[in-house]
Amino acid sequence: MSTQQQEPEQPESQEAPEDPEMRGAESPVDEKEKQGGDIDQQTTPESELEEESVLIKVFRYDPEVEGKQEPRFDDFHVPFEKGMTVLDAVMYARDTYDSSLTFRHSCRQAVCGSDAFFVNGKQRLGCKTQIADLSQPIRIEPLPHQEVVKDLVVDMDHFYDQMHTVEPYFQNEETPDASDLEEQRQSRENREKVKMSTRCIWCGACMSSCNIAAGDNEYLGPAAINKAYRFAMDNREPADVKEHRLRILEQEHGVWRCQTQFSCTEVCPKDIPLTEHIQELKREAVKKNLKFW
Repeated sequence: MSTQQQEPEQPESQEAPEDPEMRGAESPVDEKEKQGGDIDQQTTPESELEEESVLIKVFRYDPEVEGKQEPRFDDFHVPFEKGMTVLDAVMYARDTYDSSLTFRHSCRQAVCGSDAFFVNGKQRLGCKTQIADLSQPIRIEPLPHQEVVKDLVVDMDHFYDQMHTVEPYFQNEETPDASDLEEQRQSRENREKVKMSTRCIWCGACMSSCNIAAGDNEYLGPAAINKAYRFAMDNREPADVKEHRLRILEQEHGVWRCQTQFSCTEVCPKDIPLTEHIQELKREAVKKNLKFW
């Protein structure tokens, strides 16, 4: 016969007494969920869960659409990848968020000069400018001092007119001797002299940066003068053609309007010494007008 007293029967609604050995313990399911949560927080911080992105603020303007005629800036968060350029970013924004975003681009290799923008306060080629080299947010605008057609597209007609004013093509009616392989030969030294000037891609960045061009619509501008330099210094053109070019350049709105601010040289994506070329043409114009008697 057992000497242990029989405990009174517990009502069905009353909870079972707490086991001292289980005090403070949690159920296997709760413990697993807690451990899983702790592991997730330790191995994958919230900051790493978010995809790394860059913020670009893009100038928007469309004179043909009501509600978009007032200039503004739109924000786009673009996933960042190593080697990404400004052009890559605006293309992603267009293809992913807003297909109406308008800008020019073509070769994407810094050769065509189509995608010149005003990025973080400086004229740059979109396809050549690395996102990693810029501070955020990245502000992308059309080239200053030019009429905006839509968004990042500016009217380039005036720029092209100035370029054509200097007659940017080779002029020599003399034909080489038949024994000379029927080609217009250029010395190596002369080729080196004009080599940098031939790199111009007609992007318009230098013209946009020039304060003189901004205030004088008739000023030829650094790009046109550089193009004239390329031919004026070519030893294959006759002296009378060079004199003709210098007459174009020494006009009131030609080389003498340059104030040697070097802004054009600083923004040139092809590293052309534009200011130096302009100064050399000034010297040539002076020498042409010197008379000794």
